[in-house]
Amino acid sequence: MTNRPTGLSPLALVILALLDEDRMHPYRMQQLIRERGKDEVINVRHRASLYQTIARLQRDGLIEVHGTAQTGNRPERTLYQLTGTGRGTLHTWLREMLGTPAPEFPEFPAALSFIYLLEPAEARQTLARRINALDARRMRLTQVLEEHADLVPRLFLLEIEYTMKITEAELAWLRGIEADLESGRLTWSPDAIRSAARSAHSSQRIAHSAQRRGHP
Repeated sequence: MTNRPTGLSPLALVILALLDEDRMHPYRMQQLIRERGKDEVINVRHRASLYQTIARLQRDGLIEVHGTAQTGNRPERTLYQLTGTGRGTLHTWLREMLGTPAPEFPEFPAALSFIYLLEPAEARQTLARRINALDARRMRLTQVLEEHADLVPRLFLLEIEYTMKITEAELAWLRGIEADLESGRLTWSPDAIRSAARSAHSSQRIAHSAQRRGHP
């Protein structure tokens, strides 16, 4: 792993990429992100995050104010444009994000590591809710792909394809876990958890003692 460039984030990347196309104001950026289905892979639910990222990019000299634009009776909107430094940074970030896996720490694996704190039946019900939510996401992604298939080349839908494959893989795995919980092939009890914890603790003590004595 290499050190990630300072300021790199999916939202910052998409702002630079949009401004590489043309000058635009934040509202237009948000519109395009949603129209193109990019909100499936980039979090723009909170407009404040968009403005904060724009302010940071401007502070870092990657974008700058071009002027203002006004349509009808609507308020004037600030137009931003990419700087030369911003264009170079865009390409650097793009190569980094495509070529180097980031050390990401999503919440779901963290929660899985403590699933034994729930009763097996409750764990199965909880995972069933996740399966339903993921299935809804899969259907939504299918709709995005179908709606855009005849409008834009496949090149511009690769991130949706990727998200679809990841979603399908998680769904298949979760359905297997749900089936194992339902059949009892995967189960646990407080006594079994305590026994496993004692066994692990004992093994760690033995390993630590061996290391102190200089044995491998």
